[in-house]
Amino acid sequence: MTPLPLATVEHALRRLFLGDAQGLRDEDRKKARELAALLPHLAPVDRGVVVDAAAGRAGVGLLAVELLGLRELVVIERAADRVAHCRDACAKLSVPAKVDVREADVGDARAWPTRPELVVALHACGPATDAVIDAAVRSEARRVMLVPCCLGSQISFAAQARAIVASWPIPRQAPIRQRMEHGLIDAWRTLRLEAAGYEVTVLPFVAPTVTPYNLVWRCRRVREPGAMARAQTKLDAILSLPA
Repeated sequence: MTPLPLATVEHALRRLFLGDAQGLRDEDRKKARELAALLPHLAPVDRGVVVDAAAGRAGVGLLAVELLGLRELVVIERAADRVAHCRDACAKLSVPAKVDVREADVGDARAWPTRPELVVALHACGPATDAVIDAAVRSEARRVMLVPCCLGSQISFAAQARAIVASWPIPRQAPIRQRMEHGLIDAWRTLRLEAAGYEVTVLPFVAPTVTPYNLVWRCRRVREPGAMARAQTKLDAILSLPA
């Protein structure tokens, strides 16, 4: 998928979030590269409600408004300072759109619209990704796009994944075991989505030199009973692995 022109994304980031006179920091340039590659995966976004979940400053959602023509956006973010930044950026949008910024945890069902067209979460840390998965399934989102990051002990399946890997006859070196633990968590998340009726594609959207968390889960709600049943069988098998 062809990325957006990097200069266009950097200009939009600067104008909405930093001010035209302020230069981009290294972290801003990294974010611009991620957004330039990720935003095309949102298309089409010209109908229905898009939810930017665990949104931070809502760079994904607001740049989709500014650059892709998104017309209806719900932002869900629990940190008050990030919500304030997001609302400031909304006032700088150059195109008309309905943007509803909600200060709430993504696990709060009251913050979610019913049947959104798309739910997107870029680098929702640790268990926030799983809260987004649960909420997207519950709200019957038509599409879901996730870029997880920061796998850690707060993820509900993490302890079991670690115990499973510890029980296997594999080398003791931590990097090898960690990769296998992360692979199990990725599989668990994928199967949860498939068992809930989503067709899931997982692919890199940027090089790992941009971010080590460079995989995007692209999910489309199809509710095919056979596929759901097969995914649930695999999920049950993973959850029943001896630790």
